[in-house]
Amino acid sequence: MKKEWYVVNTVTGYEYKVKEKLEMMINSMELHDNIYRVVVPEEKVIEVKNGVKKEKVKKMFPGYVLVEMVMSDEAWYIVRNTQGVTGFIGSSGKGAKPIPLLPQEVDKILNSMGLSRIDVTKELEVGKKVKILNGPFKDMIGKIESVDMKTQKLNLNVDLFGQETSIEVDLADIES
Repeated sequence: MKKEWYVVNTVTGYEYKVKEKLEMMINSMELHDNIYRVVVPEEKVIEVKNGVKKEKVKKMFPGYVLVEMVMSDEAWYIVRNTQGVTGFIGSSGKGAKPIPLLPQEVDKILNSMGLSRIDVTKELEVGKKVKILNGPFKDMIGKIESVDMKTQKLNLNVDLFGQETSIEVDLADIES
């Protein structure tokens, strides 16, 4: 089982309380191997009021929280039964587990917040192998040669017809 991102529906206005409660439970119940990150998607907007510009942080999706987790029975139960959570998006209910977000969807949301789907400091090291999710090299495994966070690109070595070939791939198009 691998970690993926899921959308959790909350009572509107309780997004930060749900995030706080989940993070407390992760620490107290030692669920670090099942639930990794809880994010309230937000963006900075500039409002002009009475001729004065003010920068405000606004929730992108009121009533929703993103959770990066392994969909184990224990983690699913913990998140679903957290006070303020009304359910998962992408679940038919009746005990069915939800469908995770696509990597491209997660990247779009997190990149707009200045975050990354992949924890670069822990998951992207030179020499580590990653799976390519999109493009002509889809489903191939490549070994990281270099990471350029400014351009959000990786240089990978892939085995192409028995020969090691260097390619450039967007950070959004890989899975660690």
